[in-house]
Amino acid sequence: MSPRSARLARLSRSVTFSACHRLHSKSLSDEENLKLFGKCNNPNGHGHNYKVVVTVRGEIDPVSGMVMNLTDLKEFMQEAIMEPLDHKNLDQDVPYFSEVVSTTENVAVFIWDNLQRLLPQGILYKVQVQETEQNVVVYKGEETIVK
Repeated sequence: MSPRSARLARLSRSVTFSACHRLHSKSLSDEENLKLFGKCNNPNGHGHNYKVVVTVRGEIDPVSGMVMNLTDLKEFMQEAIMEPLDHKNLDQDVPYFSEVVSTTENVAVFIWDNLQRLLPQGILYKVQVQETEQNVVVYKGEETIVK
């Protein structure tokens, strides 16, 4: 028998959480915020049922047959996503969003950063956040270089 090369696979798990927020930038006037964010700038906020899909990537372990134990991934997602975000006012209850506009893009970055602290290094591949049936953000940890 010839030795088998390692096989890479991607493993995804999803969770759903409910939260409210207001799209509002402290860098803009009230008029500019209203023009930019429209009804999402409502001073009383609005809510969503967010669906988050987390994808990890790695070699399939020849003994366990897994990239990662799903039970472990479930626990990491509970700590990184559900505990800080579920049934929260993002702008008032999550310190990160006191200075960062709570757009879906920034929610994806927040989740990525939280997961990076918990997961084995290099395994996190993608965070997908679905805010509505029509609006989805995918973040893969990419950054741009400030020039």
